[in-house]
Amino acid sequence: MRTPQVEPDPTLPPEITIYEVGARDGLQNEKTVVPADVKAEFIRRLAAAGLVTIETTSFVNPQWVPQLADAAEVLTLLGDEGRGPRRPVLVPNERGLDRALEAGVGAVAIFGSATETFARKNLNRTVDESIDMFAPVVERAREAGLWVRAYISMCFGDPWEGPVPVEQVARVAERLMELGCDQLSIGDTIGVATSGHVTRLLEALGHKQIGVERIGVHFHDTYGQALSNTLVALRHGVTVVDSSAGGLGGCPYAESATGNLATEDLVWAMTGAGVRTGVDLESLLSTSAWMAAQLGRPSPSAVVRALTPAAD
Repeated sequence: MRTPQVEPDPTLPPEITIYEVGARDGLQNEKTVVPADVKAEFIRRLAAAGLVTIETTSFVNPQWVPQLADAAEVLTLLGDEGRGPRRPVLVPNERGLDRALEAGVGAVAIFGSATETFARKNLNRTVDESIDMFAPVVERAREAGLWVRAYISMCFGDPWEGPVPVEQVARVAERLMELGCDQLSIGDTIGVATSGHVTRLLEALGHKQIGVERIGVHFHDTYGQALSNTLVALRHGVTVVDSSAGGLGGCPYAESATGNLATEDLVWAMTGAGVRTGVDLESLLSTSAWMAAQLGRPSPSAVVRALTPAAD
């Protein structure tokens, strides 16, 4: 298999952590429901490829996201492999947390919004109301010994409100982290971020005492900027990157949100730059090609398409 020529880039960290979201964020936007056993096999294959942190599913109301209505079944199929601090699940509220705790998870994630319109569409609440809703979720999760992540969506632009002021994002991020979350993932939900914007937001978060060691970046590739924006974040000191095997994903509440940064594209770039990821690219390619076949369509990942033409 062809691999990139390695030319170490001293401006990048020596190692990054890939936070794999394909099984949750990737599959939640599929028009057809993927069977639970296929989801469980997908997660097993991702783990076998070397991905350590894999977000497995979401305990949301099935009426909101029917694609993930089988969350408990998927975790049952996975057994111990689907639990622990490296297998987070998304929870929207205390009921979702109850279900997650019943399933024996070791990590959870909440998902807020930097904008009022998206907060209404995604959570049927204002930004303030959503933070109030998350407070007991985080408190109870921490009391149960769980690792907690906070997602914040629409950090770089909103399809209804347009440009989102950097300080507005930083204020919401500060309030979410004050709840007691371990990590913050800043999301470019509609893929409009550019390099200077990424730098400005990371600097603003630093001014709020949210250091890069507590930040993950989550870029969508709508305008082909996900990888370049990731490189900017890494050069700023971030070492956690959200990505999705095969470039799967989007957002069911924002039609302009296309696929996530493809894990293969990220691994190819990091390998060429001499940055350790712990991921076996050939195994990952095989996994993404397999999932593309399950979905009956080509993978949007450039690296998958280049190295496994049969996936087309």
